[in-house]
Amino acid sequence: MEAGNLLLRRPIVIRIINPKQPPPPPPSLPPRLPSSFPRSFRVSSNLQRGYRGPKPRREWVADWVSRNDDAVRSLPIYVGAVSLLAVLVNRGVSGIAPVADASSSQSRADLLTLGLAVTNILAGLVWLSIRPKTIVAVSPQGVECLRLNSHLPDFVISELIWIWESLSAATCCRSLVIVYDSKLILQTGVAASSSANDREAVPIDASTLMQGALYRSVLNSGSQSYLANLSLYPGKSELPFLPPNMQAVILQPLGDKGIAIIGGDTIRGFTTSDQAWISLLGDKLDATLTKCANNLVVAVQDRD
Repeated sequence: MEAGNLLLRRPIVIRIINPKQPPPPPPSLPPRLPSSFPRSFRVSSNLQRGYRGPKPRREWVADWVSRNDDAVRSLPIYVGAVSLLAVLVNRGVSGIAPVADASSSQSRADLLTLGLAVTNILAGLVWLSIRPKTIVAVSPQGVECLRLNSHLPDFVISELIWIWESLSAATCCRSLVIVYDSKLILQTGVAASSSANDREAVPIDASTLMQGALYRSVLNSGSQSYLANLSLYPGKSELPFLPPNMQAVILQPLGDKGIAIIGGDTIRGFTTSDQAWISLLGDKLDATLTKCANNLVVAVQDRD
């Protein structure tokens, strides 16, 4: 009905053609271009110069200070020494008595200048004695190892290897340990060497690890724990399987059944983006291991 109304409302135009009037000529086609007409165009050289918008502002002072760090730190010492020498020369040349006289305005000005000069010298000495510590990556002391749970299906093993290769390539990760449901799932990377045999890695007791304070704190919080400087934490004794000079560790919970321990070779080497990415990897790995555990339980029930 609505379609019929629309057709009725649309105006109908009827064109009456006079038979005596000749029909209009057909529309003419555009003229063909001559063969000599260029088929390609050159872009103006102004457009080929690239981006001509506003450029980022360069901090010349900051760049100069970073390139001349030692000279800048020593600058207050030079300024204080020159000021102190100028006061002494002025005192000797001006003919004023060398003994300070409190009633003389010149003596009071000289004492104030001497105080400022000594302050500059002391500030320069402090700047030279306090320097930021350079953070560099260390080489973990241990042995390379790769331990996988033999009961894992192929798709889980492939995902574990992909996670390890991704972390070791994109972050400062050098060790990875995954424990799930009181079982060791994966240990790869650099591990601490056993005292009995230097070529073998320290074995991991999964049940003891999951009963420790570190695991219980991560499990209770349900969030990632980042130990940016591992040497400052007393809980380092609960991770004897990591190399002794491991610099940083991330404890990533895997649901409420497991944990992933990621060791780095640099203090504060894991960025905020790395931590967020590792959290997503932990969620994905938790879903995969949960699915794998359910499949194993179903398989065991079918066999029974």
